[in-house]
Amino acid sequence: MNQMMSLPMCADVLSEYGGRPGLCTELESLGLHGIEGVWAMEPVPIELLQDLVIGYHLTFFSDWLDLYREDNKALAEKFGSLDAARSFYGGLGPGYLMQFYRNDLERAKALKAKYIVFHVSDVSIEEGYTYRWRHTSEEVIDAAVETVNALLLGQPADFDFLLENLWWPGFTMTDPALTGRMLDGVQYSRKGIMLDTGHLMNTSTELLTELDGAAYIHRMLDAHGSLCEYIRGIHLHQSLSGAYVREHTGEVPPDLPKDCVEQFSANYGHVLQIDRHQPWTIPEARSIIERIRPDYLTHELSAGNSAERSLAVRTQRHALGFS
Repeated sequence: MNQMMSLPMCADVLSEYGGRPGLCTELESLGLHGIEGVWAMEPVPIELLQDLVIGYHLTFFSDWLDLYREDNKALAEKFGSLDAARSFYGGLGPGYLMQFYRNDLERAKALKAKYIVFHVSDVSIEEGYTYRWRHTSEEVIDAAVETVNALLLGQPADFDFLLENLWWPGFTMTDPALTGRMLDGVQYSRKGIMLDTGHLMNTSTELLTELDGAAYIHRMLDAHGSLCEYIRGIHLHQSLSGAYVREHTGEVPPDLPKDCVEQFSANYGHVLQIDRHQPWTIPEARSIIERIRPDYLTHELSAGNSAERSLAVRTQRHALGFS
């Protein structure tokens, strides 16, 4: 089992480690085999990261389905105008979106990532506050399957392509029928699931403790039966945000900025309150790993700098008995 930590591939973050030598030393100190890289919208230092990037998380737009469908009416409604939508995304239409994904896939291939992660969800800023969805999970999954198949058409099967669950419409890992629909649709031999434990916990607002969270994850795995064989990787963290969700969802805040860029910034803080990315601190969490026996285990933890990131990884690995 390869163990990694999630890391934005940007100059500022990498400089905190003193470049490649310092990053290699820190990974060894933490008992990790490498990183799961995330593109940071700047040139990727391929030579610096070569052989360290075991996994690659494809970039994504949280709100992408209307862009893909060319639903200009919906885009103009959400962003105020099509020009504002174009400015936000960097372009419009399915052709633009597919090229955006293809460019990122090429970065992953240049880094020789063993696995690639793709989010299967869709949510607008408004929906993230109201929890009243514009699109069904079936719609999101079907469009994501179409996108993935187009993206991977003609690609050699030399990496694992793992579909990640979230708590918004799409793939949530709470409905085996929808999970099966997604997996059946993807036409790639090395398809699989990246189980995000914190995202799965976010699908229930009733969880009060980490023990509750671990038990809930096992119940969802029980429900999925043989589909669990597709789980190749785990994004490991815990998220207990039910109280926040109950108190801060249901309507759009009256003070939410009107400008779409400012809205995005304000919404980011809201999402972080829901999706906590905190380390597990109970040994019972190890039972999830022992049950799945994944090829890839990524410690995907919230941190403001390298010191906080290392502390979070050590905390979680210690709780799991890895150190």
